[in-house]
Amino acid sequence: MTNSLLDHLRSSLLVADGAIGTMLYARGVPIEVCFDEINQSRPELIRRIHEEYVDAGAGLIETNTYGANALSLTKYNLEDQAESLNARGVEIARQAAGSRAYVAGAVGPARGLPHLEYTEADHDRAYREQITALAGGGADAILLETFLRLDEITRALAASRDVCDLPVICQLAVDQSGQTDDGCGVAKAFDHLRAAGADVVGVNCRSGPKGLLDALAQVPLADGLILSAFPNAGSPIYVDGRFIYEATPEYFATSALRLREQGVRLFGGCCGTMPDHVQAMAQALKGLEIVTRKKAVPVTVQVPSRPDLLTISPHKPPAAEPAIVELVRKRVTVIVELDPPRDLDHAPIVRGARALKAAGADAITMADNSLAVTRISNMAVGQIVKEEAGIRPLLHITCRDRNLASLQSQVLGLHALGIDHVLAVTGDPVKFGDQPGASNVYDVSSFELIRLIKQMNEGVGFSGRPLNGRTGFTVAAAFDPNGPNLERRIRRLERKVEAGADMIMTQPLFDRRQAKALYEATRDAGVPILPGVMPLVSDGNTEFLHNEVPGFVVPDEVRARMARVGRGRRARREGIDIAREIIESVLTHFNGLYLITPFNRYPMTVELTEFALQATSRGETKKSSLNRST
Repeated sequence: MTNSLLDHLRSSLLVADGAIGTMLYARGVPIEVCFDEINQSRPELIRRIHEEYVDAGAGLIETNTYGANALSLTKYNLEDQAESLNARGVEIARQAAGSRAYVAGAVGPARGLPHLEYTEADHDRAYREQITALAGGGADAILLETFLRLDEITRALAASRDVCDLPVICQLAVDQSGQTDDGCGVAKAFDHLRAAGADVVGVNCRSGPKGLLDALAQVPLADGLILSAFPNAGSPIYVDGRFIYEATPEYFATSALRLREQGVRLFGGCCGTMPDHVQAMAQALKGLEIVTRKKAVPVTVQVPSRPDLLTISPHKPPAAEPAIVELVRKRVTVIVELDPPRDLDHAPIVRGARALKAAGADAITMADNSLAVTRISNMAVGQIVKEEAGIRPLLHITCRDRNLASLQSQVLGLHALGIDHVLAVTGDPVKFGDQPGASNVYDVSSFELIRLIKQMNEGVGFSGRPLNGRTGFTVAAAFDPNGPNLERRIRRLERKVEAGADMIMTQPLFDRRQAKALYEATRDAGVPILPGVMPLVSDGNTEFLHNEVPGFVVPDEVRARMARVGRGRRARREGIDIAREIIESVLTHFNGLYLITPFNRYPMTVELTEFALQATSRGETKKSSLNRST
């Protein structure tokens, strides 16, 4: 390149590469191996990946050295190769870049063996050694990325400033509220890093474009501020032992334009992004100038629409009632999802549960840290809702967080509390939530979990040991009716029924025409089907769900309707109207309805619950057959 990276970014936009790890994973490299070591053992593979990104339009590529520090390499007994792996990483990237792209030396957080304690001096030495090797190898810049804590990236930045004079790009991985794990807001963190010597500040990983847009909306543009954004390709879905990302290149192109409006000048991709995503961004941004004043991002505040429910008083536990499977065979049955809170205040969930109970909902279902975002235990909140709102809880159980012993303990605990309805799911990978340093467990999949819970209903524990009694769980299974390969997903559903699933709850439908197709595809399932319906709240929410959340597909017609109303009260009204249309179609074919509350805005699902039951009582829905929901 003819001018320096900083000179380029002061006046122009620049597109970087995507995820090397994703490309290696796609080429069959196991996720458990040391990706940094491949610089030595298979350098031609790393070079080909770099070249694919440059050919796609990347003007900056990162070295394959994210974890190549002595502490992180200890896990593979490679700590003595830190210097050579980093030098080799720069050499390979430089060969691939030629004169077409800058080369940034990638540095991630130093993570040693979990059972050992490391001092600040240990981290300093690790960063100094790695950055010295990257700079000595000929990198154009140092890129510190995916740091969860401000104090950690500050330490790495200080090491970089001590050992070289290269430009430093500092990228934080912030949570959904735009905070680091040590509680610093992104705007304040950027000010701190710039004062400490960072040349470029930005965000990467942890979420797709929507999450990074939300974080950067908090950052006012200032003189000399150069922003970067490297989002994931949405949230991954775990299918047949592999992580699959579904955000499309077209969505990345649109998101790049929105990121530019927020002041971003350096665009790249993190987990799940590939050359197609980079090419789409490069084409969308071609010829555009930098933005020095960002568009305002309106903020809306949701006010509860049921002030009579603001005071919470204790309720007696509900009397025994038929299982949901029995109810849905007799009449229209409505289950509503409310997520447990991410903080200590569970009162809004109780208010919502009480409002939904009054509206006629039959159960409240609660996810188990959905999207791997940490929340209050759904077991605890489920028991609180049962006691204080008098409504049945239906709790999700994931295979992600617990080994077999802990899973059985949880199920036994639910039985002891009198909670007897569960939804068995595999669970979203934990590395993409708000605790990316945690580990996935996945001792079993949802298929085995269903089988094991039903085994407990026969009085036998997971290990085959007698339980001195029997549990009485109704076990629901999840089903994704969206996207291609419906026949394959139907076979998975059939396997869940064979494993013992008593009923099926689906991902949300956003097209009223899907209800009939779903009925035709599942009419021989032999168990009740409860189609999911989720009201949309804004155009941004619609695009995020469609492009970044696995299993959510919003048809172009609906996306266009939401785009016309934007956000705010009119958008929520339109979202409810669309949901009502879908509910009418669902109740033409099914007795069961699974409403998903967006952002826990329960007045929306209260209205939809009342609508569903009133429409049924007025006879406005039609029965396709006596066997609508089985």
